[in-house]
Amino acid sequence: MTGAAGLPLALTMGDPAGIGPDITLLAYQRRQEAGLPAFALLGHSDVLRERARRLGLTVAVEAVPDMAAAKSAFARALPVIETGPDCPAEPGVPDARNAAATIAAIDGAVALVSSGQAAAVVTNPIAKHVLHEAGFSHPGHTEYLAELAAAGGPAPLPVMMLWSPALAVVPVTIHVALRAVPDLLTTDLIVRTARIVARDLQGRFGIASPRLALAGLNPHAGENGAMGHEDQAVVRPAVEQLAAEGIRVTGPHPADTLFHAAARERYDAALCMYHDQALIPIKTIAFDEAVNVTLGLPFVRTSPDHGTAFDIAGTGAARPDSLMAAMRLAARMAARTAP
Repeated sequence: MTGAAGLPLALTMGDPAGIGPDITLLAYQRRQEAGLPAFALLGHSDVLRERARRLGLTVAVEAVPDMAAAKSAFARALPVIETGPDCPAEPGVPDARNAAATIAAIDGAVALVSSGQAAAVVTNPIAKHVLHEAGFSHPGHTEYLAELAAAGGPAPLPVMMLWSPALAVVPVTIHVALRAVPDLLTTDLIVRTARIVARDLQGRFGIASPRLALAGLNPHAGENGAMGHEDQAVVRPAVEQLAAEGIRVTGPHPADTLFHAAARERYDAALCMYHDQALIPIKTIAFDEAVNVTLGLPFVRTSPDHGTAFDIAGTGAARPDSLMAAMRLAARMAARTAP
């Protein structure tokens, strides 16, 4: 199985002190039974070899110069394209000295997919607080990828979708404090986000007429203004505008009744007004199968739906299920969007 036009995926190392190396090695080891596409890791081969030794895994790791060599090597070894400066990479020990290598891997993966050498970008987890200690100014992966995609022009609106076979959710506001959400939430932001979701569900997921459900911001979707005015003044006008544009949309719905099994049958994606309103239900329903997908970019990007898990890095306790799901979904999406 391969991605667009037979190209491998560009997989980033993530924070090398986290579980990124662990789950990459495990995914490669299970590549055939899991039906994984070919991929190359951007990072450091020495980090992978040392982590394999620590975990007792018999996985060959081979440094390669480019994606063409990675595709040739994939059957015999996990191919690694060396990027960025050396890094300490002690499992379970966050270290700001790893930040430059972490960011270099992201930059390299985006450059490869943007130049047509890779089918898609799949990112291993990063630790935002570690990057911020080193001067990284973006809230997270999603926002940084949007800046890279801009290539000096206006940045696209990045939309974070958490996808699983059972549920897909989109937080309209993402990595911001809860107290900031009501001020950031606007009808225009909801409309722009929903348009991107509907477009990419059609173009990259093959859903001919996507159904969107919008959650209310307040309990009971505001109870007709008794619990806040935002649902009537901000969310409902967005629903009306989207419907007028021909998008199949309903809401605002009380969030506490939006995620049970019968409710999920009525929509293809739920748009939620803030981060935890979206992520709590999907991580409860599909923690090991969920995939983080960034919509609105000119390339496909997916990621596991979990963090660096420093507490279990290098112990053998990490599971590669979400990373493998991210790879399969990236290849599927890239194949649909290939020229």
